[in-house]
Amino acid sequence: MSLSLIEACNATTFQPVLFGAHILTLEADVVTNYSASVPEAFRYIAPAVELRNASFCNVTLSYTHPGQDDEVFVEAWLPLESWNGRFQAVGGGGWVAGRFLLSYRAMQGALADGFATITTDGGLGSASDAGPWALSSPGNVNWNNLQNLASTTLNDEAILGKSLIKSFYGKGPEFSYWTGCSQGGRQGLMMAQRFPDAYDGIAAGAPAIHWTESVPSIHWPQQVMNELRHYPYGCELDAITAAAVSVCDGLDGVRDGVISNPDDCLKTFSPFSVVGTKIQCAQLNNTEVAISKSAAEIASAAWRGITTADGTSVWHGIAPGADLTGNSPSSYGQPGIAATTNCTASGCVGAPNTIGLQWLQLFVEKNPEKDLSNLTRDEFLELVHASRQQYSSIIGTTDPDLTRFRDAGGKLISFHGLADNVLPFKATRQYYEQVSALSPKVDEFYRYFEVPGLGHCFGGMSGQPNGLFRQLQAWVENGTAPEQTPVERASSKIAEIQLWQSVGAALDL
Repeated sequence: MSLSLIEACNATTFQPVLFGAHILTLEADVVTNYSASVPEAFRYIAPAVELRNASFCNVTLSYTHPGQDDEVFVEAWLPLESWNGRFQAVGGGGWVAGRFLLSYRAMQGALADGFATITTDGGLGSASDAGPWALSSPGNVNWNNLQNLASTTLNDEAILGKSLIKSFYGKGPEFSYWTGCSQGGRQGLMMAQRFPDAYDGIAAGAPAIHWTESVPSIHWPQQVMNELRHYPYGCELDAITAAAVSVCDGLDGVRDGVISNPDDCLKTFSPFSVVGTKIQCAQLNNTEVAISKSAAEIASAAWRGITTADGTSVWHGIAPGADLTGNSPSSYGQPGIAATTNCTASGCVGAPNTIGLQWLQLFVEKNPEKDLSNLTRDEFLELVHASRQQYSSIIGTTDPDLTRFRDAGGKLISFHGLADNVLPFKATRQYYEQVSALSPKVDEFYRYFEVPGLGHCFGGMSGQPNGLFRQLQAWVENGTAPEQTPVERASSKIAEIQLWQSVGAALDL
């Protein structure tokens, strides 16, 4: 361990300057004998790793944007030994910008690999919901907080991280990387779109882009339940999902427990074909029930996405095979998102996901008490329209013009699970194809992979593309672009997941 670095780990070493901000506090503390077991699930695109007896300088600072009444915390871990000369910023999840469980897990993994690493809370704290910060007063959105989540503090974090590294080691990082999934994936794409010089390589998993459409779509199955006034038992929806997998599994020529061609599945399997089928229902102590027509309607709505009353498509749905309820043994503790209900022996009620519900209540309606359970279809669609109109330029993160990122030499890798039960994979595919339309040589700087069987960032019947981060490094540092990446299925079958091509999926499964 370097004695000089230990001595340098004090507040006087660091004097960061951030235009438009005022530094409030800065603490630097030596941390030794730090160990952690980091599972693959929380690294997204890197393998599980054991961090043992690590020593690093923990630099935590706070700052404010004068006049905005905010206080943003940034935390950096700078290795005291075996620094690889590289910088890795990690993303947040859900309503959290960072500095919470998942970002700390990612930082532990980065530290184990020799990176200096950083996270920010975006000035929002670590609350798992937006309630504490969304509104400045009833009816009034706190625009500064939303802007901090959307973009501002992300660029701040990159500037501050590089400054801290240079002060501590006497030189800046040789290469800088971003990695994250969901909200963290959206953050990564925001950096590529708006701050193209910040990172050399960006890994953006299951990105929550098209936020103003995809987040309302999380609430869509609940809206359909409310319209039907029927809230099915989870066992009904689980049985429909299982039937879809059984019918569609072999459409790619291989039976491995996953749906690799969701579009073909929608043409091949109808959830209405199993209406009336008797099943054993776990929510009723394995009492026999029949799959209801309403359950089929809700599954169909979840798969086909938001539509008008006459069936015109408004936004993408999640794919057949995605866990609709959170009851699947392979969900790895992920909450059911699309069509969760809370049930007793006397029946069920809807259980809306917080992200979709709060976006509509707090940001679109600007009223946390707004009851969304009695909306008509037209009223719901008006909220979706208002969401897009009011917020696309702030948090939509859909600008397909990545020429500045390309010209800066940046490399971008994204992936999306085809069994994602939170965000529709077709939204990410749509973005990739829009970038491709503007940049015919898109493969020179952007690669996109679809992973059959993978849930939202992790979980499902597929393993994660845990070699992608190393492949991103190789692309950035020596020009070796990834054409495919290995993924291990729950059945232990190894698949090489090929690049998505705009003319159709190229999957060698």
